[in-house]
Amino acid sequence: MPRFAANLSMLFTEVPFLERFERAARAGFLSVEVQFPYEAPAAVVRDRLVSNRLRMVLHNLPAGDWAAGDRGIACDPARVEEFRAGVAKAIEYATVLGVPQLNCLAGKAPARLDEATLRATFVSNLRFAAAALRASGLKLLIEPINNYDIPGFWLNNTAKAISVLDELGADNAFVQYDIYHAQRYEGELAATLAKHLPRIGHVQVADNPGRNEPGTGEINYAFLFAHLQRIGYEGFIGAEYKPAGRTEDGLGWLEQARRQMGRAD
Repeated sequence: MPRFAANLSMLFTEVPFLERFERAARAGFLSVEVQFPYEAPAAVVRDRLVSNRLRMVLHNLPAGDWAAGDRGIACDPARVEEFRAGVAKAIEYATVLGVPQLNCLAGKAPARLDEATLRATFVSNLRFAAAALRASGLKLLIEPINNYDIPGFWLNNTAKAISVLDELGADNAFVQYDIYHAQRYEGELAATLAKHLPRIGHVQVADNPGRNEPGTGEINYAFLFAHLQRIGYEGFIGAEYKPAGRTEDGLGWLEQARRQMGRAD
């Protein structure tokens, strides 16, 4: 059965990063995910996980200078060495934190580069990352992101991600399927999840419009949670949304989903 994880880069953001672990635990989460845990030493983050009896199930590879507008660097041929250094750093953190899978953001396509160069660079970087992660017993994820939220993001739909994985041919590489991004850019959520279930390693949720809690917009999450259970998805579902108010006040969707699935995590 699917299990839920709080995304600490999106939830409880009114408090500093290291204080969000306790908030997540008090809100009833047993698992968390983080976009970038690198703002604190890995040992410090591990202590917060242990003291709050939490498991971290996902974080991203370093993705360049986020504050300056980077949203990943893996398709940029001018930043291959930076990408490879980031793989090593991510594996170091994952090893300390007990994280089983790492997500690679393709990034925005640099200007004046052709599609073939962008794709070749991304696949080559993924090949390097997949081999390094396999040696450490880790899974590699790639995430399609819609071009409304991030104009120019190179990997923007599920079919493209699957074609990249086919070309890569790595048995430890999967899609991170973000339902919000998929709804905005391609739709056909239930059929896509069923069709590509063996290729999907992680699922994330937010509603549309607004990227707020499930149940606040047009996506029928009661149906999709039942659908994920019915088709046999057994991975984690990351709550990666912008709370409309205080996070704890908007968790009714989670209580309902857990009752629906007959589980407590």
